[in-house]
Amino acid sequence: MKSANFFIVGILCSSLVACSSVHKPAPVVSLTKGKTKVSKKIHIKNNRYKVKKGDTLFSIAFSANKDVRTVAKINKIQPPYTIYPGQTILLSYPKKSNKTAKNTAQKIKKYTSNKPLNNKPSKKELDPPKQREYVQSQANKKTNDTNALLNKKVRWNWPAVGKVTRRFSIKENGYKGIQITNKTGTSIKAAASGIVVYAGSALRGYGNLIILKHTDDYLSAYAHNSKLLVREQQQVKVGQKIAEMGSSDASSVALRFEVRYRGKSVDPIRYLPKK
Repeated sequence: MKSANFFIVGILCSSLVACSSVHKPAPVVSLTKGKTKVSKKIHIKNNRYKVKKGDTLFSIAFSANKDVRTVAKINKIQPPYTIYPGQTILLSYPKKSNKTAKNTAQKIKKYTSNKPLNNKPSKKELDPPKQREYVQSQANKKTNDTNALLNKKVRWNWPAVGKVTRRFSIKENGYKGIQITNKTGTSIKAAASGIVVYAGSALRGYGNLIILKHTDDYLSAYAHNSKLLVREQQQVKVGQKIAEMGSSDASSVALRFEVRYRGKSVDPIRYLPKK
């Protein structure tokens, strides 16, 4: 009888263990305010890329070291640069075939050889008053553009407290930012006021990444975070906490901080205040 009881107890215990293993909860990424977008890594081939869920035009342009405005122009995408999964994004203009170039050259040759050169002034030329008006309008436009640029001057600040362990390199495969080392959970702050144009983990080698747009020309990037505390399209102020330092897609705990000017990497130290 006792042996039978032990046998029944044994079956019940094994059943409980089995049930507990079946209902073990899956790991969950927990963020304070926003959610990390989990998507496949961005892989550009032959200067084109197929959009996946979680991508933005800014993240694609950033990965390709291109100005987002250039990429938008190539693909005829208007602000706010909405893209869709499955859409193909070109990173450069398609090259014209030799056949097309040859046909164009033949047409030009035929046109120039059959018609005499006309040196007479065109009737469509601007008369002096209109010409002066045009020159003045161009001068005004240049002044307005300069004023707009001055009004958009970015005020920079350090994004994190810590030791600078890697610096910017101009070499082709060099480090395109600075690395600030500290402990896990160290506050990552916006280096300048702007808007979040990307918050996710789709860029290979950057881990949990935030990209901020400060002006039409300037972007800043914050990589390898343990937590992202902002969401896309959210406006942030200089010094606002946007993430926590971590080691996502990296071998050690540190912040990788980059500044891009018109799509190109520039040395962040040039913009940050001296310590």
